[in-house]
Amino acid sequence: MSETDTSAAHGAEFELWANVFTAHKAFSHPSELHGVLCGRLAAGARIQEADWLAMVCEHMGLADEAAQESDDLATFMNEAYGKALQQLQSTDMSFQPLLPDDEYALEQRLEALVAWVRGFLEGMALAAGASLGQAPDEIRELIEDMVAISQLSEDEEADDESEQQLLEITEYVRLGALSVFTEFNAPAKPAGDAPTLH
Repeated sequence: MSETDTSAAHGAEFELWANVFTAHKAFSHPSELHGVLCGRLAAGARIQEADWLAMVCEHMGLADEAAQESDDLATFMNEAYGKALQQLQSTDMSFQPLLPDDEYALEQRLEALVAWVRGFLEGMALAAGASLGQAPDEIRELIEDMVAISQLSEDEEADDESEQQLLEITEYVRLGALSVFTEFNAPAKPAGDAPTLH
């Protein structure tokens, strides 16, 4: 897939989430919920389905039973959970934060990135807690950088320079999330190690 195709695919993914949030009249940002999920996964946590759906409902401002009562919410969110974990584990580093594509205005894309980073930091803190203090220096520096990114203002003037900066920050965040995942998650054992039955 070319970069344009990849960007279009991720933009389409954002639209799916946004449609689900709109359909359920959620008051929060889809990027933030995806960030919380990725932060928890990256810090080594795995979430039971019931706990994940409870998190989804709480985050979206829905009643606890909303996921059970909805035709599509539980299915969509369980698939989203699997997809996020698979992307983070993938050796091709194809993981992407859930963000709108460049059809959206710069300030909307920056708002989504800030929301994602806030969510990621929250998820990571929930999962890793005090052990983040013992993380290697580069992870602690990364967290400090992410805290700074989470406080960026959305009223950037849209010009070529700010477009480029947004691209660079997004890539830094993407690679940062993968670094955290690598730090807190033991590599999966290759399938070839399993004893074979003849």
